[in-house]
Order: sequence, then structure tokens, then C-alpha cells
Amino acid sequence: MAASDVSLRECHVHPVVLFSICDSFERRNEDAKRVIGTLLGTNVHGSVEVTNCFSVPHNESEDEVAVDMEFARNMYELHRRVNPNETIVGWYATGIDITEHSVLIHEYYNRECNNPIHMTVDTSLRDGKATIKGWQSQIMGVTSKTQGVLFTPVPVEIVFYEPEKVGVDMVVEGKSSGRRTIDVVNDLENVGKSAAKLQEMLAIVISYVDEVLAGKIPADNTIGRYLLDLASTVPQLEPREFEEMLNNNMKDLLMVVYLSNLVGTQLQLNEKINMLELTIK
Repeated sequence: MAASDVSLRECHVHPVVLFSICDSFERRNEDAKRVIGTLLGTNVHGSVEVTNCFSVPHNESEDEVAVDMEFARNMYELHRRVNPNETIVGWYATGIDITEHSVLIHEYYNRECNNPIHMTVDTSLRDGKATIKGWQSQIMGVTSKTQGVLFTPVPVEIVFYEPEKVGVDMVVEGKSSGRRTIDVVNDLENVGKSAAKLQEMLAIVISYVDEVLAGKIPADNTIGRYLLDLASTVPQLEPREFEEMLNNNMKDLLMVVYLSNLVGTQLQLNEKINMLELTIK
């Protein structure tokens, strides 16, 4: 979707974008102080969602900056073939500084899309974390006179799809592991972990409600509305109906597992037969 001319209100960034930026920074040339790249996604009425990105080669010195614009165009065309819904929404740079060269690079992206967002990522971890900030350019000065560019902040929030959340959770678990690695659990173990986590959260909610009813802590209207919305989404089922539905779903799941194992065994058997025939010949 094409970007609009309205001011940017917010920017949502997906984890894969941050991983790609960090990877580009780690693979940069030894003499490069920072890396830049193109941000891809959507811009709907000033709400930007960044879902992908790619780095763009550039040379930067105190006096000048040179960006490989042909490379940027070719990479964008390749991305468009894979996902035509992703358009250019801005550009990124590692570090926290916005320099005179940033203004020149921003002018190029102003020709590629309307009101591009500039995102800075502090890969040096100065504050113990990768600080992410968003910026948009504003023209400053008197009409028909000398004008300048002012970068104003745009709120940035990290969001993720459900598959991305699974990957991020595993990365976080691996961080606290002694081997810095973590094994992928099977479906049954994953269900067990999710059920245990759900049980733990329900215990926290029940404890809070009990303390409010006992008058130990004051009631919070916002939390009460959240709990009401949560309770209204739970289907009203009799225990017998719920057990029957669960058993039916479990039977379907076991049938699928059985058929998949049967197909796998058949393929392995065919492979061994073919190898035996080749050995005999």
C-alpha cells in the first residue's frame, strides 16, 4: 500500500527486522562506522509497520557520502517479486546520531516514498540495550527563503506475529542457558509448557480477585474491565460437552499422527527396497 502524505503517528517494527540490522552491522567492513538500509512494510494513514529490510552499501567520510542507489533499486525489485505488498517506508542506520549525511540520505528516500521514516538502532548497547528510535523530517524555515530539515521523533513499538513470538521466546530462553543453546521441544511438551504457564497466570488472577474481595487491596476499574472482557470470551459449556469436544479433537490429532508415521515408514521401506534392488543389480 502506498504511503500517505500525513504525518507519521507510530511505527511498529517486527523482530526479524532488528535481527537483520544486527546481522548487517556484524558483517560490515572494518572501516565502516555504521550501516544503513531500506525499510520495507506498509504505511496506512501514518501508521507504519516495518516487516522486512535489507542493507545498502555506502561509503561515508567526514566530507561526503556515497550510496549505491542501483543496488538499492535492484534489491527492492527482487523483494517485490517475493512479496508485492511490502513497499519502501523509510530507511535505517545503526548508531544514535543524525548527521548532515543523514539529511542527504533521507532526501533520496523522500524520492522513493512519501514521508519516509528514519529509524536509528544503537547496536553498541550503550545503555545495556539496543535503543530504537524513529524519526520523520519536517521542513523548517520561511517560505521562499532558506529552509532546513528538522527530525522529530516518532513512537516505535516492537510487535510480532505468533510464529515470530515462538522464535523470540526460544532466543530468550537460550540466553539464560549455560550452553547458550536450547533444544526445540515437541508438540506435546509445548502444550504442557503452555498449560503450565496458563495455570500460573490464572493463579495470579484468582489471587488478585480474592484480595480485592477481602478488602486487602483497592479495586482497579481498568483491570476489572479486562477481566470482564476475558470472562465474556470463554464459551459457556457443560463439563460433559467440553470433555466430549476435547476427546473428539484428541482422536483427530492421534489419527493425523498415526497417518503421518505410517507414510514415513512407507517411504523408508521403499527407500530400502530400492537400495536393495540396486545392490542386486
